Amino acid sequence: MSTAKPEFGMIHGRFQPFHNGHLEYLRAAVERCENLVIGITNADPTQISEEATSEHRHLPESNPFTFFQRSVMIRELLIEEGIPLERSLIIPFPVHSPDRWRYYLPPNVVHYLRVFSPWEQAKVDRLRQQGYAVEVLHPGVSKAVEATEVRRRMASGEGWEELVPPSVVRVIHRIQQGR
Repeated sequence: MSTAKPEFGMIHGRFQPFHNGHLEYLRAAVERCENLVIGITNADPTQISEEATSEHRHLPESNPFTFFQRSVMIRELLIEEGIPLERSLIIPFPVHSPDRWRYYLPPNVVHYLRVFSPWEQAKVDRLRQQGYAVEVLHPGVSKAVEATEVRRRMASGEGWEELVPPSVVRVIHRIQQGR
């Protein structure tokens, strides 16, 4: 008996910046579906709201890169990974507005999440409450890379490059150079 892959799978995150842990997440998801939707949360800083399960997600210093910059990081990463661009779609995802999700998501999308904290578990619960299929990837695995640590190292001038994929390093260097 063969099990067909869903037409659309989805990952989402702030990707501030996209790091090696996100890469593991993306790789696991892209193998499970025909087309991958990559939702960037906190796309519009004027629409960011506080979250009881995570005290830092809404802070400006936790969101230094624009939606466009993060889209470029992900696009360059997809090319570097050899993932055909026609198999993926990068979208803004209003994670705090479940009533708007139907305007952004394809029908029957399967959400792939990794759960490391109460925030991720809250997202799993909210997606399921809205009727979406959810598959938790790598249950019980510890988070290997924290974007908070990447941003801290960047701010203090410490080496951060080994924590993000090479394509993302190149994009961030261009951003830092004002290009």
